[in-house]
Amino acid sequence: MLDTLFKPKSVAIIGASTKELSIGNVITKNLLHYKYKGSIYPINPKADEVRGIKAYKTIFDVPDDVDLAHISIPSKFIPQAVEECGKKGVKFIIINSAGFKEVGPEGEALENEVVSIAKRYGVRIFGPNCQGIINSDPDIRAYCDFTFTFPDPGHISVVAQSGGVGAVIMQRFFDLGVGMRYYASNGNACDISIEEIIRYWGDDEKTRVIVLYVEGFSDPKGFMEMAYEVAAKKPILAMRGGRTEEGARAATSHTGGLAGIGLSTELIFNKTGILTFRDEEEMCQAAVAFASQPIPAGNRVGLITDTGGPAIIATDELVDLGLEIPPLSEKAKNFLKDNLYQAASVNNPIDVLATAAAPHYRAAMDALMDEEQIDSVYINFVTPPFVDTESVAREMTDVSKQKRKPIICNYMTDKAQWTVTTKILKDGGIPCYDFPEMAAKALAALTSFGKIRSREIGELKKFDDVNKSKAETIFMEAKKSKRQSLSAQEVYEVLTAYNIPAAKWKVVKSFEEAEKAAEEIGFPVVIKADSASIIHKSDVGGVATDIKDKNSVRKIMEKMQKKFETPDLNFLVQKYLAGGRDLIVGAKAEHGLGHLIMFGMGGIFVEVLKDVVFKIAPVTNIEASEMLSSIKAAELLNGIRGEKGVNKDGVIDIIQRTSQLVTDLPIIQEMDLNPIIAYEDRVFVVDVRVKI
Repeated sequence: MLDTLFKPKSVAIIGASTKELSIGNVITKNLLHYKYKGSIYPINPKADEVRGIKAYKTIFDVPDDVDLAHISIPSKFIPQAVEECGKKGVKFIIINSAGFKEVGPEGEALENEVVSIAKRYGVRIFGPNCQGIINSDPDIRAYCDFTFTFPDPGHISVVAQSGGVGAVIMQRFFDLGVGMRYYASNGNACDISIEEIIRYWGDDEKTRVIVLYVEGFSDPKGFMEMAYEVAAKKPILAMRGGRTEEGARAATSHTGGLAGIGLSTELIFNKTGILTFRDEEEMCQAAVAFASQPIPAGNRVGLITDTGGPAIIATDELVDLGLEIPPLSEKAKNFLKDNLYQAASVNNPIDVLATAAAPHYRAAMDALMDEEQIDSVYINFVTPPFVDTESVAREMTDVSKQKRKPIICNYMTDKAQWTVTTKILKDGGIPCYDFPEMAAKALAALTSFGKIRSREIGELKKFDDVNKSKAETIFMEAKKSKRQSLSAQEVYEVLTAYNIPAAKWKVVKSFEEAEKAAEEIGFPVVIKADSASIIHKSDVGGVATDIKDKNSVRKIMEKMQKKFETPDLNFLVQKYLAGGRDLIVGAKAEHGLGHLIMFGMGGIFVEVLKDVVFKIAPVTNIEASEMLSSIKAAELLNGIRGEKGVNKDGVIDIIQRTSQLVTDLPIIQEMDLNPIIAYEDRVFVVDVRVKI
């Protein structure tokens, strides 16, 4: 439990200098400014006081127990400081100082030493190379951090791997006038992890939404386990840095953790139910809505407006974001006709007119709340000088407090003049946005999370018609031979072991064997040169297709034998399949996570179009189906302009069997089934590459 970290009754600052701009001095200042409710103990061997508070020469001189100690001294002195904290009985230490594994091997060794000392005494370490934590609870007011933004109490908790990004997010909430619950930025995370922090907040009733910024995970599977648990309780909004190769390199050099794992981070978010963002502003604005509004049951929006243009913009944005604007029922229209001005529009959007007063807004909101085909309410609210806007705001907040459906407001006003109206909306928990587009994006985020929460995960099919031991033997033999790739014979035997359908094949050495194999398989056939030294066969003339007779078989083999003078040369004779749709299924091992499964358009198109999608193994039937519908060329799989579609069930079967194969045999580093030829009624693998 992290209670003592986030709710300390006493804080010692080791390195509490009298110099104004030192970190220890700033932390002492922040605790005082934030009106921390506990005891503060500056530790300074040369000063009698720091910022008017009695200072102590060592941690041992503090007369009382110490829950939490900040350390902001040169890194080389920190092992001794941690030892002294352990002997004193300090429960948690925040190490603000840098100079650990983020700087290289020597720093990593020092960090490991600090962790080892702390473990001997049962002390938990937050950091090093970090900012710290903030708890805005009026009964705690713990500002154990050296930043400069002092949040009001609220329901948003923020954890950031980067202190710089965390500070920007915290400042944005402050500028928006939105309170926060907790803040944490744990730097190198040598002990207390982001997973542990989020799990703790998952059990905190006053945290309604968690905002997360990460650059990578040291324990991806541990994070996934936590995320499944917490995202089922409350929304987690996340953004990752290092999406590009250059960004990943910058992230790796920035933190001491395993950063920049790239694509797999977003796949983790998707699989565990975390809502992903690529824009800090959108994430912050969405969090404001999550902090006060319920999650909508669906994507159908009812709009209320007192001005035309913003409603048009809002409608366009909402529809672009995948939300629907359904017509109102006759019952609702009749109710609105009786309760709005005669000139008002009783369609969706409902135009209450610029002169609308509180009763008109209330009638429109009540009508939408009672409409079964409406899941959320979007309001465009301009504050005319000829309307009692304060009464309008009170009606909005009164309906919002019912928590029946979420209400989002595009609030267009001069806030310096309409201060009371603004305060009523804020105190009433109505999320207000300056522009209709941002209000629409916030509502779309609520809706997306509702969809995530209610989605079906699907079944993880466990195939019992596979021969794991046979496949495992093949890989072990290759490993003993110190090979990184399998021969054609081996890869097709692995496919057979896992019942993954492949075009008829046979591996041969001589002309006679090839001719016989071609006749048994049936012309036309394909011949492929097979050797450990030949990787991309088609690029170097190692593949011949549509061979129709025995004479051609012999000529092609002779040509390949001259071209590839290698002692391990064999030939794969395989049935030539014409037509169909070229697809690819692949797998790639990801450190600490398992495997990523890939699906997309295959053959040469995989390199040209790069139309592929990924999921984390193991893949369920629904996830596999989503892969088919998520590529840009998804319509080609359904069949267009008279062409027949492909056997989707067969493709899904291959995806799931490949997922089970790489899960069963983690020795597989990379695997490409490319191309897979998909017909209306059949699916066959016709080429495979495996790296171990």
